[in-house]
Amino acid sequence: MKAIVADAYGPTEVLELRDVDIPTPGDGQVLIRVVAAGVHAGDWHLMAGLPYVARLAVGLRAPKNPPGMEVAGTVEAVGPNVTNFAPGDEVCGIGVGAFAEYCLAPINKLVHKPTRLTFQQAAALPISGITALQGLRDSGHVAAGQHVLVIGAAGGVGTFAVQLAKSFGATVTGVCSTSKMDLVRSLGADDVIDYTRADIADHSYDVILDCAGHRSLSALRRAATERGTIVIVGSETNGRLLGGTDRALRALLLSPFVRQTLRGLISGERLEDLETLRDLAEQGVITPVIDRTFPLVDVPQAIDYQHAGKARGKVVITVS
Repeated sequence: MKAIVADAYGPTEVLELRDVDIPTPGDGQVLIRVVAAGVHAGDWHLMAGLPYVARLAVGLRAPKNPPGMEVAGTVEAVGPNVTNFAPGDEVCGIGVGAFAEYCLAPINKLVHKPTRLTFQQAAALPISGITALQGLRDSGHVAAGQHVLVIGAAGGVGTFAVQLAKSFGATVTGVCSTSKMDLVRSLGADDVIDYTRADIADHSYDVILDCAGHRSLSALRRAATERGTIVIVGSETNGRLLGGTDRALRALLLSPFVRQTLRGLISGERLEDLETLRDLAEQGVITPVIDRTFPLVDVPQAIDYQHAGKARGKVVITVS
């Protein structure tokens, strides 16, 4: 099969399209014939091996796994003790080496594809959707009637966050650039702030979900209510040791000493959350937003495009 592989950490030049063996599913695994694969912020970090602290989990000298995690396709074969999936089933979830014609996925990170979604939309759902769900529900404890601010509302996580916060009954304000304001409004945002022209601290919010940029904790606190909650999802800096994780660490240390709640989100790949997203997508509550698709051979360009931060929603690889 054709697959994107990486033998070392580095820029997108380390990614190569090669012929490799089709993997065999083991106990509790499914072999998927990949139709589409999502690109998310973590793909760049796993490829680059940055920040260095991440290598403790993904490999000290080189990546442990081939690139690509978000996947949608059809089941080709199942391993031992798999009873809830069968060859021919349309599925989506989190796999290993999804930038390929075939990949493996454990059954505890896989669901049947929502019939309402295309394969490309389904591939955009798993990791970004889970991150938004856990950030709002588990860390932010968003409730009906609250005012929620989503920073980076037009990005991969942000587009899900706006839709989810509205489904929870919140009044939602999105923050994005001028060219993306119409998109954020179309997702249901009650108000949109152009960060190039207005300050987020002009109003106060019960919950702030920060998915983009690297605003200081003091700036975020000024935009939150006296007992508001600030959830830091991501932060891109040039720091090679900690990257943007230093801000989340400082938030954790500061939180016990102030009235506001400050949290850094480390999302988990839980099956129950993937099932929740599947159900919400099937009901039409959330719809993945796709900026553009790339063929398998252009995975390096797709990752560079996503990492540049200009995408409106998700970037997706179309395999077959």
